Amino acid sequence: MPPLPSSFYDRDALVVARDLIGAEVAHAGVRLRITEVEAYRYPGDTANHARVGRTPRNAPMWGPPGHAYVYLCYGLHHLLNFVTGPEGHPAAVLLRAAEVVEGLDLVIARRGAGETRVGPVLLTGPGKVGRALALDTSHSGARLAGPLAVYARERTPTILAGPRIGIDYAEPGDREAPWRLAAAGSRWVSHPKRLWPEP
Repeated sequence: MPPLPSSFYDRDALVVARDLIGAEVAHAGVRLRITEVEAYRYPGDTANHARVGRTPRNAPMWGPPGHAYVYLCYGLHHLLNFVTGPEGHPAAVLLRAAEVVEGLDLVIARRGAGETRVGPVLLTGPGKVGRALALDTSHSGARLAGPLAVYARERTPTILAGPRIGIDYAEPGDREAPWRLAAAGSRWVSHPKRLWPEP
């Protein structure tokens, strides 16, 4: 199966986010099924990294859809985002959690020597996902159809929605917007108590 085409990402971030639940992302010997994402829309979303304009860090968000935006958070964690919308329209979907499909031994090793915990704790958090996929900022701007690739889901899951995490700096309406989406019934989801069925 070929990776998803760039046209898949050339839509509103929230629409793309919904269609990414259940899709699979692969890199460096690991393949994960996406279970949780957050949409960062444009314009008007005060939680969006592009709210301050174009910077060296967020430059990939302004480029064509279907590319990665990887940034360093708190100087420790590399977070993977999928660039959406038309070029010059900076929006993206953050990958928050995933389930291992292939490469469990690699995921455990990349979480750190002596890692003995298995199951959802391995990948419920965007920094954990970035480490599992062996990503860093050198992958920012990479096309999502090369070594780092995303593949269509096989079936449509039931989706839960809730507010995004860690955006206290945003306006109240954006903090409360239900733009965090997750697969219903999956244990591989962070903060599940803050999610509810979509109407």
